[in-house]
Amino acid sequence: MSTFDPNKLRVTFFKGVTETMPIFPRFYTLTHSDLTGELFLDIGRTYQVDKININMRDEVLGHWYISNECIAFHAYVYVSNGEFDKEVSKVRYEIFKRELPLALKAIRYGDRHLFDIYPQLDEKTICIYFQSVYPQFHGVESWGEFKDYKTIFYYTSS
Repeated sequence: MSTFDPNKLRVTFFKGVTETMPIFPRFYTLTHSDLTGELFLDIGRTYQVDKININMRDEVLGHWYISNECIAFHAYVYVSNGEFDKEVSKVRYEIFKRELPLALKAIRYGDRHLFDIYPQLDEKTICIYFQSVYPQFHGVESWGEFKDYKTIFYYTSS
């Protein structure tokens, strides 16, 4: 797993969304650059589909979900819709599983001001939906709670 570096995270809030509101709707589009190692977190009222590389499809999409007054965080990763064979899909699935802790730390850190205002969000379940035509790489898993991915950085002056 890669190490999360907050200096390589770029966060952008889109129209109608600020660092602290609203919770609903609040959608996250997390992409990255293989070249620079930078992470790009876009937070808005919808996914930022124009940021998705349709050839790579290695983004993480997430949103706050409410049902019967129960709040959870749902995230989606795209493994394969048949354009990748089973072996490539297996590699993609394994990479997503390896890198998801980094992605969840980036989302938690990038939206830390929302968590400061609503600390109960740290206690909400994270559900990851793996999307694939291959049954062994398709399904939903619980990935704990956001408090499991909270990262605190202390800066010192020299």
